Amino acid sequence: MGLGSGWSKTWTYLEGAWHEGNVPIMGPRTHAAWLCSIVFDGARAFEGVTPDLDLHCARVNDSARKLFLTPTVSAEEWVKLAREGIARFDKDAALYIRPMYWAEKEGPWVQAHDPESTRWCLSIYEAPMRVPKGFSLTLSPYRRPSIDTMPVDAKAGCLYPNNSRALFEAHARGFDNAIVCDMLGNVAELATSNIFMVKDGVVLTPIPNGTFLAGITRQRVIGLLRGAGVTVVEKTLTYQDFEKADEIFATGNYSKVVPVTRIGDRPLPFGPVYTKARELYWAFAHS
Repeated sequence: MGLGSGWSKTWTYLEGAWHEGNVPIMGPRTHAAWLCSIVFDGARAFEGVTPDLDLHCARVNDSARKLFLTPTVSAEEWVKLAREGIARFDKDAALYIRPMYWAEKEGPWVQAHDPESTRWCLSIYEAPMRVPKGFSLTLSPYRRPSIDTMPVDAKAGCLYPNNSRALFEAHARGFDNAIVCDMLGNVAELATSNIFMVKDGVVLTPIPNGTFLAGITRQRVIGLLRGAGVTVVEKTLTYQDFEKADEIFATGNYSKVVPVTRIGDRPLPFGPVYTKARELYWAFAHS
């Protein structure tokens, strides 16, 4: 029986059928419930479109393999199921589409080569798109781990408590989000998404260095901007570089492209490059 109270409208495909509400999926002996052997991905449906749904469905399988799970659903099957689930909602509903794999049994860590130990579901739920009114940033005292300490090349649940620490600390000081650096003190990403800055008309973003996931929306926006003649450079950047930026904006699946309107005590405008990036992404999504 699903648990629907307190949650937005939700449909989850589990063990061959669609279930409404927040369906219980784990017990106290489930490996993922206590040792976090779980991966997921997130796609979006909004305004009748599902941009890059296929890439998100392919990435969850790649993430599974990186946590020694057995991906038993093809990317094509994920997409087919996602479209079935989307049809259960109102046509114009804004949705979050979340395929997941997790380990049920335990071995030395997980029983990687036993497909019966890897379980999966697809959860789709109503989640309004964020209004791009802008948000504030500070520097987090917490750092991103490196690939030799955590599976940062996967979208793994075990990475998110650290992101939450950064958010809680930023909120306690009156900021909406935080820039999180790597172990060397260079900017990696925000607590929730990838980050870009603009200086003298050039777009700059941290180069993937094995400390953060270079997001699907991030890569899409880079390609769209370059296709429109905007110079985009991936390089090592410091927090001080962002403090001097003409514009800052963020990309991520949940909100797509949104502007930063304050870093520390310094206000920032809705700049022309951010505006172009958002317009280009929306045109791509509807193309």
